[in-house]
Amino acid sequence: MKVAIIGGTGYGAVELLRLLHIHPYAEVKAIISHSNAGNSLTALYPHTDGFVEGTMETFDMEVLKEQVDFAFFAAPPGVSRDLLPELAEAGIRCVDLAGDFRLKDPAVYKEWYKLDAASADLLERAVYGLPELNGEEIAGASFVANPGCYPTATLLGLLPAVHNGLIDPSSIIIDAKSGLSGAGKSLSTVTHYSEINENVKAYKLGAHKHIPEIEQVLAGVGGTQRAVTFSTQLVPMTRGILATIYADLKTDLSEVELLESYENYYHAHPFVRIRSQGEWPATKEVATSNFCDIGLHVDKRTNRLTIVSVIDNLVKGAAGQAIQNMNIMQGWEQTAGLWMLPVYP
Repeated sequence: MKVAIIGGTGYGAVELLRLLHIHPYAEVKAIISHSNAGNSLTALYPHTDGFVEGTMETFDMEVLKEQVDFAFFAAPPGVSRDLLPELAEAGIRCVDLAGDFRLKDPAVYKEWYKLDAASADLLERAVYGLPELNGEEIAGASFVANPGCYPTATLLGLLPAVHNGLIDPSSIIIDAKSGLSGAGKSLSTVTHYSEINENVKAYKLGAHKHIPEIEQVLAGVGGTQRAVTFSTQLVPMTRGILATIYADLKTDLSEVELLESYENYYHAHPFVRIRSQGEWPATKEVATSNFCDIGLHVDKRTNRLTIVSVIDNLVKGAAGQAIQNMNIMQGWEQTAGLWMLPVYP
C-alpha cells in the first residue's frame, strides 16, 4: 500500500519513516512539508541516508490522489482540520497524529487548543484511535484521531479499573513525566540544554491540552464526567513517559486479583504487558517499541490503588500507535511492522 506522510520533518514523522521502512505491506511514496518542499529529508536527518529517495513535496490534492492510498498527518494542530477532510472524501484513509479530531465538542477544542475546531459533523465521524478501546470502530473508519502521548499512557493504565468500577473516578490523580522529545522539535527556553539537563521541571499544571481528552474518554468508559488532577513534568531524557496514577479503591479485591483483572482485560491486546506482583515498569523497558507496560500496587493503609504505566512517547504515544491503527483499518494483523524488542539498555 502506498502511504503519504504529511508534515514530514518532525520527530513523529521521522519515527513513522523508521517503522514503515520495515512494514511488510506499506511503503512511503510521498513526504509532504510546506516549509521544506524541494529539499531532501536526508539533509535534515542524515541518519535516513540510503532509506529515503527524492525530495519533500508541497501538498497537492490531485497528485496525492494518484500517488497514495493512505495518509498520516504529522503536522501541527490546525493543518489536518483543513486538509484531511478532502483526502478522506477522495477515499484516502487517514490517521491524524495531531489533536484536531480527538475532542468531540468544538467549544472544548477551541478553549484548550486556541484554534477554531473542525465542523461538528467531522468531529462526530472521527474515531478515537485507542486500539485497546475502539478496535471495531477503528476497523471501519475512514479517518482516525490518534490519541495524545500522555492520554495513551494514562488511559491504558486506567481503563480496566474504570470499566470494572474498581476505583472512584472522582479521586483520580495523574502524575506524568515525559522525555524532551514530547515537546517537539521546535526550540524554546524549556527545551534548552542548560534548562533541562540535571533538572526536573513541572509545566502546564492544570492547563495541559490533554486534560479534556483524558476526561472525555474516561466519561465514555465510566458513564459520568469527572474532572481529573493531571500534573506533567519534563525530565532530562529523550524518550519515554511514566504515568503514576492514584485512585481510591471501591473493591476489596487483593493486589493479585486486581492484576488478574488487568490481564483479563488486555488478554487480546498484544501491546499491553502487565507486570507481576511487586514489579513496576521503567521507561527504558519499552524504549523504541509500541508496548505499554503496566504495574499495580495496592496501599492497604490508605485503600488506594497506584498504577504505573510506561510508553515510548514517539512510538506507542504517536507513530507506532498510528501504524497500529492503519493495520486495523486495513484488516492486517495489529503487530505488522511493530513486533520488535525494545532497545535496551
